[in-house]
Amino acid sequence: MGIALAVTLGRPGVAGEPLGRLDPVHAEASTTMRWPEYVVLARAAEEVGFDSIWLGDHLLYRGDGRPERGPWEAWTLLAGLAAVTQRVGLGPLVACAGFQAPGLLAKMACTVDEISGGRLVLGLGAGWNEAEFRAFGLPFDHRGSRFAEAFEIIRRLLAGERVTLAGRFWQVEDAVLLPKPRRRTPLMVGSTGERVLRIALPHVDAWNTWYDWYGNTTEGFAVRNAEMDEALRRAGRSPAEVERSACVLVVLERVTRDRPVEPGSAPLQGSMERIASGLRDLSEAGADEAILIVSPISERSIRHLGEALSILDA
Repeated sequence: MGIALAVTLGRPGVAGEPLGRLDPVHAEASTTMRWPEYVVLARAAEEVGFDSIWLGDHLLYRGDGRPERGPWEAWTLLAGLAAVTQRVGLGPLVACAGFQAPGLLAKMACTVDEISGGRLVLGLGAGWNEAEFRAFGLPFDHRGSRFAEAFEIIRRLLAGERVTLAGRFWQVEDAVLLPKPRRRTPLMVGSTGERVLRIALPHVDAWNTWYDWYGNTTEGFAVRNAEMDEALRRAGRSPAEVERSACVLVVLERVTRDRPVEPGSAPLQGSMERIASGLRDLSEAGADEAILIVSPISERSIRHLGEALSILDA
């Protein structure tokens, strides 16, 4: 399964959330989570003060030394969560632009945004897990070029344009989103790839990085964040215009079946005071949002992390 929670640390987020947002954690286990459990976790996250819930957009994992596994389809789950929550933001972490035709993906996003009452952030990436592409008959070649065409179609449709594009991989003819969406859904790019960033940074509201890219440390994030400042300047953007979202591996309890700790990415762990302090340090390093990758992910762990939220808000 894949469900995530996040905290806004430094400034209002892309949808205008207050400071101190904590968003749900993204975790994957070899056991199956059923829909009633998702509802329990989402409502617990909302109750204790998390600000958003994120779902991984994957189809299948295999060949990585762990049991073969896969989550439920992300967009169907997001629509369900939009209907059973009231306040929390929602988003895919991140939607793979190669899983659906881009016009359809834009239509799905604005529909979930409508169901949620304007709470969706559309995270986008090019995809990386070749095994799931192959298993489901999806092309894995030319991912950068495919992403470029898909991203142009998606962002222009969400901006309210009529779009015609005759690309090498994707084609649309006078496409338009109707009914007219209530707003432009905010866009977040989830990538460290130079080409994907070059395509997306001129247009997105937020950038997200996985914890292993910066070593899950405050010092590592500060270095990477400075690199992102430079990338934004090269893209013609002020660094202050784009929110920084960092995934953070948080281990509350060692569980064999849950996410293994990767070499070079020491988890944030210990008391709730220690976890709150680590998140404050991340904010000082430039993170506006922390998306917690929690192990294990359960109602108990979410309610326990509510104590860290209270400390952050004190």
